[in-house]
Amino acid sequence: MSLEGELVVLREERREDQKLFAALRNDADTQAWPKALPPDYTEEMHVKRLEAREFSFERDSARLAIVEKASGRLAGFVSYTGEQHRLSASIGIIVSKEFWGTGVAFDAQETLLGFLFDELGLREAHLWTHSGIPKAIGLAQRSGFAVCIRLRESVFKNGRLLDAVIMSLLREDYYARHPEKADRLPPIA
Repeated sequence: MSLEGELVVLREERREDQKLFAALRNDADTQAWPKALPPDYTEEMHVKRLEAREFSFERDSARLAIVEKASGRLAGFVSYTGEQHRLSASIGIIVSKEFWGTGVAFDAQETLLGFLFDELGLREAHLWTHSGIPKAIGLAQRSGFAVCIRLRESVFKNGRLLDAVIMSLLREDYYARHPEKADRLPPIA
């Protein structure tokens, strides 16, 4: 599967991508999951996860490599997990610091959301981050996500207590932001 945005192409992950993916998971700045610290992901762990995937027509998750169109370079990855048929999925994104502020993360997020709402027909997409990553919160808000749950001081990272932030984007809000697209699913009565 390959999805094309304005600045990026999202494609299936490959064996050669796993070195960067492990590095991003081991970087405390790009790793949002504090319970996974100290980071000790290896390239081999990522390869093992990739190779353990089985063929299925009922995929409820995917991890896609983000490739910057202009340079052809791997910039990070975006994913969706826990997809419940036509209901919801959780999304995540990790981008190398060298691509921060370039629009790559926003375009990758928007491209994935287009796929989830237009092709999978989801009603809602959600994500979680923490208050120590204001750029992640801002990126989600640019795509129309709103904070729906804030768990105060429930994350301990870098010697500080932070809020866990869960954000949600509803189908109707996505299409309100994209009047150039038609929502082909009837509203739920």
